[in-house]
Amino acid sequence: MLDMTIVNIALPTAQADLGISDADRQWVITAYTLAFGGLLLLGGRLGDVIGRKRTLLIGLIGFAGASALGGVAENFEMLISARALQGVFAALLAPAALSMLNVTFTEAKERARALGIYGAIAGGGAAIGLILGGALTQYVDWRWTLMVNVPIAIVAVVGASLFLHDRSSGDVRVRLDIPGAVLASTGLLAIVYGLSEAETDGWSSGIVLGSLALGLVLMAVFVAVERRTPHALLPLHLLRDRNRVGALAAVGLSQIGMFGVFLFLTYYLQGIQGFSPMKTGVAFLPMVVGMMTGSVGISARLLPRVGPRRLMIPGLTIAAASLAFLTQIEVGSSYWLHVFPGLIFLGLGMGMTFMPSMATATGGVRGTDAGVVSATLNTTQQVGGSIGIALLNTVAANATTRWITDNGGVDADQAQAAVHGFTTAMWVSVGAVIVAAVTAALLVRFRPAHEVTITEPTPEERAEAEVAAALLSGAEVPVAATMADASDDSPSGEAGTR
Repeated sequence: MLDMTIVNIALPTAQADLGISDADRQWVITAYTLAFGGLLLLGGRLGDVIGRKRTLLIGLIGFAGASALGGVAENFEMLISARALQGVFAALLAPAALSMLNVTFTEAKERARALGIYGAIAGGGAAIGLILGGALTQYVDWRWTLMVNVPIAIVAVVGASLFLHDRSSGDVRVRLDIPGAVLASTGLLAIVYGLSEAETDGWSSGIVLGSLALGLVLMAVFVAVERRTPHALLPLHLLRDRNRVGALAAVGLSQIGMFGVFLFLTYYLQGIQGFSPMKTGVAFLPMVVGMMTGSVGISARLLPRVGPRRLMIPGLTIAAASLAFLTQIEVGSSYWLHVFPGLIFLGLGMGMTFMPSMATATGGVRGTDAGVVSATLNTTQQVGGSIGIALLNTVAANATTRWITDNGGVDADQAQAAVHGFTTAMWVSVGAVIVAAVTAALLVRFRPAHEVTITEPTPEERAEAEVAAALLSGAEVPVAATMADASDDSPSGEAGTR
């Protein structure tokens, strides 16, 4: 979280230093979120296979190395490569951390409190990133917004080595689904690339339509592969729970609003209002305060009693109203009157949404699936952000160009044109969050959080898993597994159905 916000604040300065175009600036963020989102499912499953602590340590060390590479970047291509590498290693450490938390705290109240603290730390990381990003960019160099991850990662590696312990998920052996990882990553890349190229080539161009079509085809093939493989990267049975699907959809759609605000308000405050990087970082703090209040002060206390639905729907409604309020900003708007209220209530609404969504999306799974379901949640967040940035940046650029054309061409007010583009794109964010609220209302039940549990596989389930894997792979069926299956006293045909 620190890395995401710290780079947002530094982006205008980095863009000027490296000569990055307005059309390409989004890739500084999207390269990270796309690599992160595209590989999260693989990273989560890898944690289930080789151990979450080991995966976390590999992710931390690799993330530090990629950050150092970005800090010495000499051109746009080198910076993008470093950001993509950061995303690759973040895809290892993020699901490992969240799944370790989920398998450690299984009692409802403890788990709600742990997730509340997790959300507060994420909010604290975002707050530190905003202030530190502004301070480093203004007083030192924007490159240190990347280099600062190195000492932080060193401290994290030492702490993880000393204090973290893997919790066994049973004896079921899990293989990696490489075809699934390739299909998911390339499919998402094609979709995001198509959305981003629409800014320069237009929505009807061959490259845009071809990329979007290719992405959809690859994602359809991914689903077909996951239905057949015995070691699926994304076990589709996890998506049969309507509560989990509703929570994931709410998180993914609401990310469009969050990422849009960070991207556009950063440029609005620095480019239009003349804020310094440091002042811009401080200006975002009300949103972080609101998010921590919604997550820890409200959701963590109420979730075990009222359930996720009664928190998510009001939270998303507040967030949508806040985004609609922010669409009213103009070139001469006052921060305290036109920005501050929108930010603090947006944070409050998102805090009320994310924490119960996390609890709902990651609950009710056995330990062997804890990593992949945590990765699915993170994937939804990052893919939503990647698609959101690409789509919103394209909408904003097109709206800006049309406004300039309609208002005098080269003699038009460039600041007014930019603000028109920002506010037009924010209306797309409003629509996305409204759809998230409707989806949560339709899919998430009034189920209280105390019914959300994490279960370990029984010996019979382990035996069945070994039999199925052996049959599908052509290997010899373990004798112990066949004996367990033969002794199953379930009705005829039930074992085969399972």
